[in-house]
Amino acid sequence: MKSVIAENLVKTYRKGAVRALNDLSLDVEEGTVLGVLGPNGAGKTTTVRVLSTLLQPDSGHAVVGGVDVIKNPKAVRQIIGLSGQYAAVDETLTGWDNLVMFGQLYHLSASQARVRAQELLEQFSLAADGHRPIKTFSGGMRRRLDLAASLIIRPKVLFLDEPTTGLDPRGRMEMWGVIERLVREGVTLLLTTQYLEEADQLADDIVVIDQGKVIARGSSDSLKDQVGGERIEIVVSEENLLPAQEIVERIANSKATVDRGLRRISAPVLDGTASLISVIRGFDEAKIHALDLALKRPSLDDVFLSLTGHMAEDESSDGLADLASKKGKKRGSKR
Repeated sequence: MKSVIAENLVKTYRKGAVRALNDLSLDVEEGTVLGVLGPNGAGKTTTVRVLSTLLQPDSGHAVVGGVDVIKNPKAVRQIIGLSGQYAAVDETLTGWDNLVMFGQLYHLSASQARVRAQELLEQFSLAADGHRPIKTFSGGMRRRLDLAASLIIRPKVLFLDEPTTGLDPRGRMEMWGVIERLVREGVTLLLTTQYLEEADQLADDIVVIDQGKVIARGSSDSLKDQVGGERIEIVVSEENLLPAQEIVERIANSKATVDRGLRRISAPVLDGTASLISVIRGFDEAKIHALDLALKRPSLDDVFLSLTGHMAEDESSDGLADLASKKGKKRGSKR
């Protein structure tokens, strides 16, 4: 069963001069994670904002949790959660106060909001710090609190737009654990990310979008298979970068990707081990010393670059505060 369906979505700006969404279609199976990848400006955040009712498309059709996004946005907001790139919390308030405030914005009664706030503080390992001002929280704690706020109403579908932006590796791993637990509990998740290893870790299925449309879809393994074969990756000294690139391209019979900052050369090969041996021999003849040399399966980075011609980049978004405010202007009222 599909929890999210988007069909032929179009969204333009500047009187049609900019097409943020260009006939975009995707769907998410219930209880799974769909990872959405794309370069800066590809339409990732616009897609999330349309599906979460923060933007109305110019044309197309979308259904979330069985409810039409365009015809009945209020009902959609009752069953979804949304967390944007930046923690939508008030730094002058405590974690407890923030969660109670969001509960009331989501039309919980004052008592319901207090009970739910305590449950979420405990669930996200924030109970001991819940009565401290947010300005004293670490970045990882703020992101966990923001995600907790998006779960106030126990949503059936959760939209996470760059949920680990700005976190250090430890904070990112902690968030991954939280997200994986939510999915095990049955939440359907659409996740946009600029970290390709995040999609590799969390997503059951991945779509790559560019210029407002889906250009590829599949599991992480199937997308890697599209790039084909294995890849040689070599690191050399700066003065040997050009001759080493020429040798690799001649043996691989393909264009190499060169990262000059890291002095790394990478190229796809069909006969991995044989090509690797040939490269080593070529380097010996040219008196080039390889600082590092490996034969690897394609990564999602390779897939992304191959499909879009771009590296993944950050994209701005709004999030939970906008959604919560749309759920009602009166705080403390019952649903």
